[in-house]
Amino acid sequence: MIQGCRHTGQRGFSLLELTIAVGMAAVLAAAGLFQLDPGAVALASAHQEIRGSLDQAFILARARGTNVTVALGRASGAGEHLPVQLSRRVKWGKPAHIPLPPGMDTPTVAARTGEAHAILTVTPRRTALAATWFLNDGREALCMRLSGQGKLQVLRWRRDLQKWTRV
Repeated sequence: MIQGCRHTGQRGFSLLELTIAVGMAAVLAAAGLFQLDPGAVALASAHQEIRGSLDQAFILARARGTNVTVALGRASGAGEHLPVQLSRRVKWGKPAHIPLPPGMDTPTVAARTGEAHAILTVTPRRTALAATWFLNDGREALCMRLSGQGKLQVLRWRRDLQKWTRV
């Protein structure tokens, strides 16, 4: 014989309970946004902008069979070049309170102004003039090094860790 199932009515949520739950979610979301550092987001965007511009320059150089230039900062190159657009929160150079990455010799221009070579030329063979750039938001910084073989190395000064980390 099949036993009959007793249907128990499910209790829904009251408007008060729903309002409290949504309010708590809003408070947690606001706390999460408060923790978000707009400068860190701007530095991450700058990193991607420069990486993307360099990748695009290498692709154009290869496709055209000619050199392509990338203009960094306030630089403007003669002829065709790819300009790099950065957020207003990001500044060129390394603040004095941030040390140089381990093993790096003191650059004469890049640490102060951020731009060792404001106009960078890449070739169809994926080579480039080796260069170093520093970008900062006042609290954290990026050190971007481009090797002569076209490899970009990016380090980030993390103020919470008080050290440079690879990006």
